[in-house]
Amino acid sequence: MIAVLPEAALSPYAADLLRLMTVPGAAEDDPIAREPVDTSRLSDRELGTLLPVAFRLPVQHPAHRVLGAVVTAGRSRQPAFTPEACAAMLSVVVEKLERGGYDGYAVLAVNVLVRCEGPLPAEATESASRLVTLLVDRYRPAHPYTVLALAGVAGGLTGRIESKLFGWSRHSIARDEATVVSRLGPTAQALLAEASGERSYSSPPPPPDIWQRLADLPEYASFAYRALDAARSRAADIQAGRIAYQADAAFERDEAGALGRAVRVALLRDEPWLAELLGQLLPGVAVAPTAARTAPSQALLYEVARAIGDFPTPEAMAALRAARAAARHKGIHKQLDRELRRIERALGDRPDVAFRLPDLGFGPDGVRTVTVGGYHAVLTLSHDVDLTWRRPDGRALAAVPTAVRRDHADTVKELRDLVKQARGQLATVARTLEVGYTAGTTLPYRRWRDELAANGLGWNVVRRLIWEVPDASGRWRAVLPTGDGFAELSGTAVPEPDPDAEIRLWHPLHTSAEEIRRWRDELVDRQLRQPVKQAFREVYLLTPAELETDTYSNRFAAHVVHYRQLYALLKGRGWTCSRLGPWDGGDTDDAYRVLPGGAWRVGFRYDYRDEQPDGVECASTDRVWFDRRVGGAWRTAPLADVPAIVLSEAMRDVDLFVSVTSIAADPHWMDRGDDLHADYWRQGSHAELTATAQTRRAALERIIPRTTLADRCELTERHLVVRGQLNTYKIHLGSGNILMEPGNRYLCIVPPRRGPQQSVFLPFEDDRLALVLSKAFLLADDARITDPSIVAQLRAAR
Repeated sequence: MIAVLPEAALSPYAADLLRLMTVPGAAEDDPIAREPVDTSRLSDRELGTLLPVAFRLPVQHPAHRVLGAVVTAGRSRQPAFTPEACAAMLSVVVEKLERGGYDGYAVLAVNVLVRCEGPLPAEATESASRLVTLLVDRYRPAHPYTVLALAGVAGGLTGRIESKLFGWSRHSIARDEATVVSRLGPTAQALLAEASGERSYSSPPPPPDIWQRLADLPEYASFAYRALDAARSRAADIQAGRIAYQADAAFERDEAGALGRAVRVALLRDEPWLAELLGQLLPGVAVAPTAARTAPSQALLYEVARAIGDFPTPEAMAALRAARAAARHKGIHKQLDRELRRIERALGDRPDVAFRLPDLGFGPDGVRTVTVGGYHAVLTLSHDVDLTWRRPDGRALAAVPTAVRRDHADTVKELRDLVKQARGQLATVARTLEVGYTAGTTLPYRRWRDELAANGLGWNVVRRLIWEVPDASGRWRAVLPTGDGFAELSGTAVPEPDPDAEIRLWHPLHTSAEEIRRWRDELVDRQLRQPVKQAFREVYLLTPAELETDTYSNRFAAHVVHYRQLYALLKGRGWTCSRLGPWDGGDTDDAYRVLPGGAWRVGFRYDYRDEQPDGVECASTDRVWFDRRVGGAWRTAPLADVPAIVLSEAMRDVDLFVSVTSIAADPHWMDRGDDLHADYWRQGSHAELTATAQTRRAALERIIPRTTLADRCELTERHLVVRGQLNTYKIHLGSGNILMEPGNRYLCIVPPRRGPQQSVFLPFEDDRLALVLSKAFLLADDARITDPSIVAQLRAAR
């Protein structure tokens, strides 16, 4: 018989759902049972109350739609459980395992314990004891931390279970962790099981505070240092030959997991000892003590890299970069490069630590000079990091001096690694500042001054950005840093703000078109390339069509794109998505990105279209929508309710996906003989410009008059028109495709490997802008083109 849980605290809607599941015949007669179930109307506690009931009932129950909706919501939300609901769920799990259900249900029991809001009643203890017996006696313990947590709830079983589960471990680190947590009681044991990654199909997402709760346990923090110090010692013994070397055998799987948890806790606590320890441990597990290209423990290396990605700090990222540089295995290089890109993105979401920049020796002028073998290596920060060489008398050299390359190879490598490190730091600062747009991030001026402007790396970034500081009346005013203060666009000096005053990054959404135009002119006149698009940043405003569709936008729908490119770009920009393909369930995906601040997420739907004979996969784009976090659930919001800057920044991401991956930008597409997408490809040669292409046009308005092309080019609404000696050419500013006049005949030019043929200042990084300019320089002098494939097309046109 199904026990009816207390209804006093339930909302009318939750009470109706409970009644449909528990009252015989209710689901057959009540029209509510035939309506879609809106679980977003349930609070987290109400969801926790309904889940044990839904799990206990058979799937053929008349209220099966309610059961399915509740269970599905439990997998995507953070249900909260009263002690009574906890006991009910443990009882349900016992029933399922006694009927032969799979042992993953036991993991669900521990998920419930982590989310329990009070002391467990006696019946929960009895259920936990029965679960431990079932798992140990009837099942292979595939989830040891789950069993350990349940033993803690049962009481009196922990020591025996700990020995059974972890006694076989050859090394002490995993046993040490289990022992420490066992002494802390059932709650800590459940936290460890959750943090260990033991999951079941029905498990809810990990609680957002799971690592903080673990880090708040002083005993576990002490274990973290002890474990990592032991790992460092073992790695040192392997490198010194005191332990015989075997590739990928230095740490067992359970030890690598325990050490990964130790690193996460230490990162979250921002332990001062961690940077030095990782600086010794990571190279020790990344490089064999012999000349082999293997490593003592790739498993631990990658686990630590994932931990750093979860809670990145600049120091930990620097240690991982050093390990990557030391490693010999190309597979390690590839894997760590992926992890480092993820870490850079994640560090951008942690401004509290991301601005803690290392001192790499760059002065206020952005220059560092190192003397090597009598020559001078000069590292210079501009929009990039350049390494040049000079003779003792100051004359520049085209390459590394032969004597330096021969006699100081290690120093040359260190300098090149320093260039990579500086580039990574510049990218991290820029990324951190940029993601602050949607979170509404402001900085105390004291911190801006002391952590960013006072550091050579930080100053190189902030001096090229437009900032807003408050005036005496509290009104925000746009300024550029000058080195000894700030200046407005007019050149008027602005007093230094008070140390506690706020400073924030300027965004074009909040100003007039005239001011945007003047800032663009100013940056181009100064040849100041910004580390992130700012003056030339795309702005996306809500359109009448989007007000009409209300909860979704078709602005970027119905484009045909290269699917593999799209998938890689989604992953690279921090979106969550699934791999599609020609298999069941692989035809549609909804990609999501939770925006900084956590209150909003953006969704983007796309469909798998087909695979070309040459293996190229295509997808078509669909709608974009926004979800707002309401209670513990995401609820789709009308576009009119989305903050303007949230909408603009999210649409900017989707525009990037479409413009970069569209087949319309593929110059070889028609060579495939694909008639299915031919019309779409042709339309791309004259399509209306997106916001990204419009900013490209605005840049060209300022760039072209400063080049030798000025008298041979004209900008139209959608094209850069170039008058060559043989023909006139129209280069589309979106796709980069070229049409020849007369007749609008297509001209295929493979993108050149280098940029424009002249040294041309670009106010922001944009591969398509550089491509358009390169084609313009080439075609303006078309009589001197020698490439046979291009010459043949030009002759045919005549």
